[in-house]
Amino acid sequence: MKRGTSRDIRTANRYEVLRQIIAASPTSRQELAAATGLSLATVATLVGELLDLRMITEVGFEDSAGGRPRGLVAVNAAGGALIGVDIAETYVHVELFDLALNVLARAEEHMSPGESRPERVVAHVTAAVGSVVAQAGVEAARVLGVGVSVPGQVDRDTGVAEYAPNWDWHDVPLLDLISEHIAYPLHLDNPLRASAVAELWFGAARGHGDAVVVNLGTGVGAGLVLGGGLHRGVSNSAGEWGHTTLVLDGRLCRCGNHGCVETYVGALGIMQNLRELSPRSPLLHPGDQTATIDALAAGVAARDPVAVKVVRDTARYLGAGIAVLVNVLNPEVVVLSSWVAARLGEPLLDEVSEAVARHALRRPLAANRIVLSPIPTDPVCLGAATFALEGALQAVGQRRAAGARGRTAPPA
Repeated sequence: MKRGTSRDIRTANRYEVLRQIIAASPTSRQELAAATGLSLATVATLVGELLDLRMITEVGFEDSAGGRPRGLVAVNAAGGALIGVDIAETYVHVELFDLALNVLARAEEHMSPGESRPERVVAHVTAAVGSVVAQAGVEAARVLGVGVSVPGQVDRDTGVAEYAPNWDWHDVPLLDLISEHIAYPLHLDNPLRASAVAELWFGAARGHGDAVVVNLGTGVGAGLVLGGGLHRGVSNSAGEWGHTTLVLDGRLCRCGNHGCVETYVGALGIMQNLRELSPRSPLLHPGDQTATIDALAAGVAARDPVAVKVVRDTARYLGAGIAVLVNVLNPEVVVLSSWVAARLGEPLLDEVSEAVARHALRRPLAANRIVLSPIPTDPVCLGAATFALEGALQAVGQRRAAGARGRTAPPA
């Protein structure tokens, strides 16, 4: 066994127990054991540790059939604060949560085209984080950490944004740059993983072992829940479905390839779909993705034929791509998430569902349903906050281990 493995398992178990308590407060130790698959003795020990950390609290008893009343525990919402940061191509959105993952404050910074230099992105992050802390009136000591989500491929261990094709970022030491302005513990990941965790904890993937969360924004990708847990892949790169080939010799993608899914169903791809259909359409707002998608949504609601055709064509491409995910991964649910999906809503969902039905195999299709994300807040911020929570529990485990080594060290 490699050194540290048992500590990592303990941290993971502590995190899973706390996750279940957050999702189902109040709950008993017996219910936690059933939900996590851990022994009652292990759960009791982990609950004791979380009580000592003041992350949870005892809240009374419930009657049990023919036995002693069971003690109930619940998350201590005031036991800390978590911050989630959603860095996207057109905005930085930040939310501050209590320990029960209720939103206490929000802030958003608009990013104009050309503002993708790392120092400008960091400035927006710094401003938005400062804003939510001030709004909530939270003491710095109560902030357990900040989860930062950035598009592209990231190294969680080093805090480096390795490759973000939409910004042409290569090996940007993002967390080091942010740490020059923000003193809280920082944890980096990608929006695909963040949105998948959000759906797994609180959204449409909750209670499902296998799910795909399709992020539709400027960039496109698929967060994967397999076997009841987040699937990262061997290099934390799983889910880059937006950069798989949909059309041979198709549109040039910013990743350098041609015909990627993203070039047909991302916000810029949808704008191109509109431009090719109706170059002078008043629905098209050159240089403004949000305004164009909003105009298309309003046009569909008004049954504008150009808007309806653009959404239908986009759904055809999207449906073909999702059908591949359905055939290969056989998920129970596919969730359409992020801002493009939220704005186009039910009309897009209906068209996509029809398109998937035309392309997917009958058996995996019959076991699958496609839904819009039900999460009312920003799913990426919510998922990023859980990464901060995971990091806080890992830090606790490391401090406990260091303390244990100190107590057993021989005298100097």
